[in-house]
Amino acid sequence: MKRLGRVLFIFFALLILYGVTANAKVVKMNLNCIYGPTSIHTLGAMHFAKLVKKYSHGTVIITVYPGGSLGFKGPELLRVVRDGQVPMSDILMGVVSGSEHVFGVSSLPRLVKSYKEAWKLYQEFKPLYKKAALKWNQKFLYAAPWPPSGLVTKKEIKDAKDLKGIKIRTYDRNGAEFLRLLGANAVSMPWGEVYSALRTNLINGVLTSAESTKNGKFWEVLKYFTAINYAYPLNMVTINLDYWNALDKTQKEAILRAARETEKYQWAYSEKINSEDLKIIKEHGMIVEHPNEKFSKEMDKAAMHLIEAFLKKCTPEEKSIIEKFINR
Repeated sequence: MKRLGRVLFIFFALLILYGVTANAKVVKMNLNCIYGPTSIHTLGAMHFAKLVKKYSHGTVIITVYPGGSLGFKGPELLRVVRDGQVPMSDILMGVVSGSEHVFGVSSLPRLVKSYKEAWKLYQEFKPLYKKAALKWNQKFLYAAPWPPSGLVTKKEIKDAKDLKGIKIRTYDRNGAEFLRLLGANAVSMPWGEVYSALRTNLINGVLTSAESTKNGKFWEVLKYFTAINYAYPLNMVTINLDYWNALDKTQKEAILRAARETEKYQWAYSEKINSEDLKIIKEHGMIVEHPNEKFSKEMDKAAMHLIEAFLKKCTPEEKSIIEKFINR
């Protein structure tokens, strides 16, 4: 009955999309985005929607809803798209790794340490991401990285002992365990509460990118950005398969073309914006530092603990790919 209800929901939603006549040509779909309108991934989704409209000659209209304004923001997103509650969504892959283990790969700490390595890892795993999305009644369209996460703190961090006892907001379980192993106290909280928590000393730092540091104006409450290249976490955009299958061949081709171009654009833009953001936060008085050899080794040791735990739940294919990057 639950499956029947879902099918009927999507059937009637598609009737609305196409209109009541069988000859209607224009399809309208919503794309849920979890970050604000100026976020790199929301801007990417808007770029994608614009290209889809262009390449479909106006027969596919995608409306982007930023900031989780449709009411869906986190670990539930795979289920939400699967059930057709939203036709499409931008999804931070690490956040849904509890539902599909392979989606946690890009948030593994210090597995890759450059955009070039992150791109190679993505290409290796892309077929597996597509396969995993299909299990959740979705077609994987594209994915792109956040700029690399760094440690943004009130005090200078030279090695693990400087992290002992300080409270740092992180965005997933890997980040929380990584910080715990280094001696910090990891804190989970909604992004919208982070600035006020920093101002009131509820937390003392954030594990995040230079992009989010800039957007959050963290130079007003924090002093140091340590570029630890923690991870290059991916956001993906998927579409419900029932919606996808209802499109004609030309519309599908338009969406796939737009997805390919958006992916290429977003990877280049992420790298470009990271360099620019580091300059901007410096101009506002933040001190940007890079970890010394001692701290790098301490972080790699903590990271390996997490990677080894992740490998225990991997398929043989997933394990062989990850081991290539460990042994590079």
